[in-house]
Amino acid sequence: MDHSSSRNPAIREAIHWPALFAAISAITAVGIAIGLGLPLLSIILEKRGVSSTMIGLNSAMAGVAAMVAAPISTMIAQRFGVVTTMVLSIVAAAVSALGFYFAEALWMWFPLRIVFHGAITILFVLSEFWINTAAPPSRRGLVLGIYATVLSLGFAAGPLIFSVIGSEGILPFLIGAGVILLAAVPIIMARKENPVIGKAPDHPFLRYVFLVPTATAAVFVFGAVESGGLALFPVYANRTGFTESQGALLLMMMGLGNVLFQIPVGLIADKIGDRRKLLSLFAVIGLVGSLALPFLIHSWLLTAAILLFWGGSVAGLYTVGLAHLGDKLHGADLASANAAFVFCYALGMLVGPQTIGVAMDVAGNNGFAWALAFFFAIYVVLTVFRMVLEPKRT
Repeated sequence: MDHSSSRNPAIREAIHWPALFAAISAITAVGIAIGLGLPLLSIILEKRGVSSTMIGLNSAMAGVAAMVAAPISTMIAQRFGVVTTMVLSIVAAAVSALGFYFAEALWMWFPLRIVFHGAITILFVLSEFWINTAAPPSRRGLVLGIYATVLSLGFAAGPLIFSVIGSEGILPFLIGAGVILLAAVPIIMARKENPVIGKAPDHPFLRYVFLVPTATAAVFVFGAVESGGLALFPVYANRTGFTESQGALLLMMMGLGNVLFQIPVGLIADKIGDRRKLLSLFAVIGLVGSLALPFLIHSWLLTAAILLFWGGSVAGLYTVGLAHLGDKLHGADLASANAAFVFCYALGMLVGPQTIGVAMDVAGNNGFAWALAFFFAIYVVLTVFRMVLEPKRT
């Protein structure tokens, strides 16, 4: 134990701002890249006459890539250092983002998705590890609320950029690649804050998936809903009668909700004892919002209002789950737990677009909402079941 830090609360409570800024820059690039890229690529495929199922399958490659990249991200960072690994990932993500424009054949988009989202996943894992190490325990919820707010700003900015510039030409791809590359600047500037992972983790990788099951299940649902929603909501909105721009603005409203909610959510997470109650509440709101969507979708204003509140609540699944990991684990164990957390997010990204795409082909347009409701319902059952059986565990 470090007795000097225990005697000095200022040391314990200090936030490492250069590290925080670097991690936030990385996650902002991730948010904009995903927020712009998923709807952009889906609309381009829709214009080419590709089926919802195939669009969902191609989008699901993000999950495949992330499931491969998450377990090895800690090992790579141990070997090359966190900062070097993040910069190399940024370069790989930017080059592959631009590659989509030049790749005409559909099959080429599958390996490009794998490279792009594999690099993005490594950025996710390492930026979250970095920010958890930079956050003092008593303010972790607040710091992660700031982190999630900026990520949400990225998600909101992506569809906004898309609504302004559309899907034609090379410009949206240049903007996406350029934003990703800019994130390298603050990371390189904060290289002296480079967090050390140190020794190998105490458990095999898959053990970390089950250490905090309520948190990992939460991020699985979040990944499924977020990636499936971003990828196929533009198609859903277009088939309902909205223009491409109107659909993109609806996605932006969901992102704006994320922005407004995450700092309050982080502050509440710092105060609440049993975080499962908060996670359950977010899932119930997600379930109700999904079931209401088919009845509101014909009104742009009503849909925008529900997506604002619904999107902000759903993103709390990620913020609260991530804060809980930082409370329980440290060092290499925290890095591996962050990787497992992102692995479950990736699993959701794999399952979500495919499930929603098939649901839309089988059950019609409203299959989009029913598939979302299905994911939230499963999580509500899980959290209630665990709180009944294990009331003292988190």
